Amino acid sequence: MAIRKEIFNLGVPWESGYGYSQAVKVDDTIYVSGQVDHDEAGKILNPGNMEGQMRQAYANVRRVLAHFGATMENVVDEILFVVDMESAMQARGRLKDEVFGQTILPAATIVQIQRLALTDFMVEIRIIARV
Repeated sequence: MAIRKEIFNLGVPWESGYGYSQAVKVDDTIYVSGQVDHDEAGKILNPGNMEGQMRQAYANVRRVLAHFGATMENVVDEILFVVDMESAMQARGRLKDEVFGQTILPAATIVQIQRLALTDFMVEIRIIARV
């Protein structure tokens, strides 16, 4: 039996080029694809700046979640893929209150990898949220 899925896309070029949805909602769970540093047109905003890229990736997460009526308070799990663990750990530590406020922090995993889809990307953040 097929499950009912609701999808959301931002309209950036790589959605159709690579072939994926920014988020898929099934029942009360939202699966958000890895979010990176880009504006609404897909332009990278913070090349070489881990904290700037992370801040923008979280802004994109918030935008995707908002489509489903959710906020960062609904996040239960996050995975960060990073190309530089030291700068990522520092940036995430500085941003945690800005991103999550005083809510209960989600389960989290951070993994250093060799590179992301585009060489200018330094961090990609994947989220699971419940509504």
